Amino acid sequence: MKSRGISPKLAPRVTIRVSGKLFQGHLPYLEQLVQSAAECRLWPQLNLAHLEELDRAALFCLIDGENRDFGIVSCPSFIREWMDHERERAAA
Repeated sequence: MKSRGISPKLAPRVTIRVSGKLFQGHLPYLEQLVQSAAECRLWPQLNLAHLEELDRAALFCLIDGENRDFGIVSCPSFIREWMDHERERAAA
């Protein structure tokens, strides 16, 4: 996902709500939404408050894109903990 140089501090924001399940097969659609926001010079924020399940591919998409291609708001603790764990593992 490419944000095309949109600064999260300066750009207006748009919220993309992700709920239920997020798996590898859903990622092209999510990437399309994020790209469309960037093309409109909007900073996309993913609201994950109602996300209940995700696979490793989706997790790594969130890790790789956070603060680069999009922001994350209202993230369930189990997802944030998994993201933090994988970041620590990659840094070791």
